[in-house]
Amino acid sequence: MRQRVFVGGLFVVFVSLTAEGLFAQQATIERGQKVYADQKCAVCHAIGGKGNQKGALDGVGSKLSANDTRSWIVSAPEMAAKAKADRKPLMKSYTAIPKEDLDALVAYLQTLKK
Repeated sequence: MRQRVFVGGLFVVFVSLTAEGLFAQQATIERGQKVYADQKCAVCHAIGGKGNQKGALDGVGSKLSANDTRSWIVSAPEMAAKAKADRKPLMKSYTAIPKEDLDALVAYLQTLKK
């Protein structure tokens, strides 16, 4: 009986922690969507058909790692040279975005998978 109660208690703790983690992750993703809008990324990029179609980001989460996505944001000219990308105008580096906002933006972009 004690073992069942203990295992049941562990299950409740596990479910609670998982739910809290999912809620936090969803909040981060929503913050990333807000950063995307606040930074006016849609002037040059599109998601779901909204924004500049020349820079569609649909599926970017399947193509790039989180680190590469972050690098494209903060070191765009270097990443463009590395990728031999020739889109004009070149994307500028966004180095002034606060770390928490950058993390959220990367988390959001990583959800864009095909």
